[in-house]
Amino acid sequence: MSLVDRAEYRHPAWLLEHQQAAWQRQAFHVAQNSAFYQGLWQGRTPPHDLHDLPELPLSDKSQLRQSQAAHPPFGDYLAAPRRMANRLHRTSGTTGQAMNLALSADDCHITKVVGGRSHRAAGLGPGMTVVHCLNYQMWMGGLTDHRTLEATGALVVPYGVGGTEQLIRTIQEVGINAISCTPSYPAVLERVLADKFPGTDPRDLGLELGLFGGEPGLDDPAFRERIRATWGMEPRNANYGVSDVFSNFAAQCAHDTDLHFMGADVLWPELIDPDSGAPLPLTDGAEGELVLTHLVRDCQPLVRFRTGDIIAITATEPCKCERTGFRFRVVGRSDDMVVVRGLNLFPSMVAAVVNEFTELSGDYRIILDGPPPYDRLPLSVERAEGATSDAAMGDAALAARVASAIKHRLGASAEVTVHPHGHFPVTEGKTKRVIRSDQ
Repeated sequence: MSLVDRAEYRHPAWLLEHQQAAWQRQAFHVAQNSAFYQGLWQGRTPPHDLHDLPELPLSDKSQLRQSQAAHPPFGDYLAAPRRMANRLHRTSGTTGQAMNLALSADDCHITKVVGGRSHRAAGLGPGMTVVHCLNYQMWMGGLTDHRTLEATGALVVPYGVGGTEQLIRTIQEVGINAISCTPSYPAVLERVLADKFPGTDPRDLGLELGLFGGEPGLDDPAFRERIRATWGMEPRNANYGVSDVFSNFAAQCAHDTDLHFMGADVLWPELIDPDSGAPLPLTDGAEGELVLTHLVRDCQPLVRFRTGDIIAITATEPCKCERTGFRFRVVGRSDDMVVVRGLNLFPSMVAAVVNEFTELSGDYRIILDGPPPYDRLPLSVERAEGATSDAAMGDAALAARVASAIKHRLGASAEVTVHPHGHFPVTEGKTKRVIRSDQ
């Protein structure tokens, strides 16, 4: 095992010696035991210096899918005897084939420790009671994130998804003051409160802290303000991870809405151009696709793995909270990017515009009925609760205003359809914003 105590507070230069030593052990482990990387590297020896990792080829999700299809259930990138596997998870499969994830006992422990750093940074700690509302049915975000919540010293209520009406009663009866869920779930709670608990305001539940993850949206100031105004709780982006690599290794703190990288002792990050794969400097202002390498992992170690997440580096100096990891925000996923007349658009960018309209609920879908190229952005939105179409602001007029705002803010033409409140199905897990006809 290779963890550094309080690694999130260590200076990067101080950590480098540890990282290099960890990589030496990990490189040997992968080269000796991973048939997948033996084939990908074609006899090349992994470099001794982490800064020379770009000498090795990139790996990606499509390769892992092929590996698991050919060598079920864990793929030939399983680099430890199956008897070492202590836990099995499965990815959500929102972007394709669900993947089986194997973790050893050490892998599980390291995941808990690093995830605990993230939830502590976001404000959770001893004396607090948090209800965890992510899917426990094999998804990494369920049991694994439950254990990271426990690592903060908080009392954790393992609720999962579904049963929203009973969840509200549980929050009231137990005195829960924090919730861990997706950013879209509070809207579901609001609907159930209005329907089943008339006269009960969201603020009446007494939630003080919202620990969000699993979906984009937390970068938008309008969304954050809506949560504060409606619920009276502080929204924190507390749970950023990449399931195939690491459940949770970044979160915001009380001083900064950007994500802090918390896993420097166990993960080596790179930035690449998403089109060419060329390395980019990890410096202030840089933007590119995040690539990760395990510095310690028994069962399914990954080297130069393309996460598909496009991130922007916002700061590399220490934060006011004294954590030293670089800070970043997620621009979007490469597979959720929609190109409209040469403009690269991500759901988070569209959400920022939609959330400016008080007449709208904030829920939306981008429905792509055919293959690219696209001349217009096909956007469906719904009215806010209690907001109805009238002569002064009919659906057509509201749609025109939204389209105009998208044109002004994003530079793209949009074809906007306005639906009544409650049009979109209630989603208690991840909400998929981009719907493609070929998926």
